[in-house]
Amino acid sequence: MPLYFDDLTLGQRFTTGSVTMSAEAIRAFATQFDPQPFHLDEQAGRESLFGGLVASGWHTAALTMRMLVDGGLPLAGGTIGLGVQIEWRMPVRPGDVLHVEGEVIELIPSRTRPSRGRLVTRNATLNDRGNVVQLAVTRMLVPRRP
Repeated sequence: MPLYFDDLTLGQRFTTGSVTMSAEAIRAFATQFDPQPFHLDEQAGRESLFGGLVASGWHTAALTMRMLVDGGLPLAGGTIGLGVQIEWRMPVRPGDVLHVEGEVIELIPSRTRPSRGRLVTRNATLNDRGNVVQLAVTRMLVPRRP
């Protein structure tokens, strides 16, 4: 059931399903979007400050988005982004199992368009050891109930 702005509450929490990061996926994403040596080659990764092959932060962000669309808040009208602040806290490595834990931190009704509001969430992407690998504060446009 889709959630409208009016259905959301401050402090509301949600958790997504998980995804496992593979070395093949890390290299494929990096080849197309972020071709730095430590994303493409295990030996180059070992020689870097990461000490091994690691995923691009943008890959982590893209997987986070996928998990949110598949299993986050089912927002009416879809996930319409207005902006995001991202912090990459730890590298993501092959074999890491990621999921997202989110919280509604702000609800702002539009003053000029009564048919919508702005939703702000804090989303922590965690690995299977409970470490936050990415922290994102997102702003989204959500329709109000018709």
